[in-house]
Amino acid sequence: MSQSRVFHYFDHNATTPVCTEVLEALPELAQAWGNPSSIHWGGRMPKNVLRDARKAMAEAIHASPLEIIFTSGGSESNNTVIKGLFDYYQTAQFLTPEQRRRTHYMTSTVEHPSVMKAMLHLQSLGARVDFIPVNRQGEIDLKFYEAHLSEETALVSVMLANNETGTLFPIQRMAEMAHAKGALFHTDAVQGFGKIPVNVHELGVDFASFSGHKFYSLKGTGVLYSRKGSNVSSLIHGGGQERHRRGGTENTLGIGALGLVAKRASLIPQKAESLAKLRDHMEKRILSEIEDVTLTAGESARLPNTSSLVLQGVDGETMLMSLDIKGYAVSTGAACSSGNPEPSPVLLAMGLSRAEAQNSLRVSLGWDTTEEEVDGFIEALKVVVARLRSLNNSEGDSYHV
Repeated sequence: MSQSRVFHYFDHNATTPVCTEVLEALPELAQAWGNPSSIHWGGRMPKNVLRDARKAMAEAIHASPLEIIFTSGGSESNNTVIKGLFDYYQTAQFLTPEQRRRTHYMTSTVEHPSVMKAMLHLQSLGARVDFIPVNRQGEIDLKFYEAHLSEETALVSVMLANNETGTLFPIQRMAEMAHAKGALFHTDAVQGFGKIPVNVHELGVDFASFSGHKFYSLKGTGVLYSRKGSNVSSLIHGGGQERHRRGGTENTLGIGALGLVAKRASLIPQKAESLAKLRDHMEKRILSEIEDVTLTAGESARLPNTSSLVLQGVDGETMLMSLDIKGYAVSTGAACSSGNPEPSPVLLAMGLSRAEAQNSLRVSLGWDTTEEEVDGFIEALKVVVARLRSLNNSEGDSYHV
């Protein structure tokens, strides 16, 4: 990176910068290089690191340390629950006839790929999977959900907050409905933790997934909350680590860093309030100063840091690259696969047209984002949009058509 340019990061839903507390602690954490499973002196320090991190994460989400399983990230946690429960119901001994009948799974149409693809995998193995639709605001269809829940439902997996629009889902209510049918409930809380307070007992979930790099820690670290008494088969078999729930020598450095950021959870309510004010300021200016812009899911309950915008007549990828040149990192509503941008499945599932999805921009603020940065971003966006629309008009492709 050129040192002469100033970079501004507006893509915190993709990943977050590593916080100062973690950076300063890394040399000390690196001293815990032993194997936590060793009973000699080399294992004691890393074992203490794991113990402290487990306690900190449990306190952050209002769980018991015994309910915390360390993983490599949110995707592994999601796969562990979905595939692990399916396997458990297929292979475990001493299941009741009622449990063996549970071959039905439910999720929403706007989940992270790690949930969607895991559910499709179960479908290929013979499970019955229902995908709950959402409306134009990204809000889940509770009538569909209630109508399709049954005594055969094994698991419902619905995210706490959508990564593209920030829409929040009524997890507590949905978990209660699932439990009334005897089903278990999992929420992918990766996008929620660090932006809103997360209390797993208030939510009433059986499982919840978390990721370190979405909360100012290191990549390759995650957590699976597994309520006491909830059983799933191991996704990774090995040496019996994590109380035989997840095999493999623990990532002590990453887990120690995760424990440090978990201790910052008490700051979340205050940060959420300031982020919401900053987001509202940004949206108000953009909607009033740039023509033909709509706010996606603007009427829904949302994360305080996330804005999804449709800028009519402006290709999202071109807009992203133009803003990048000006030093602003944002995301589009397109998922790039093998270099070919495709409209976001999430936005299409919400009922947006392909053109709207391709004209989308996601802006996600962070704890350290300032109003000055936001105002600078808005000015850059105004210039980029005006230039791209002018180019479209000069080529005879009027965005008003």
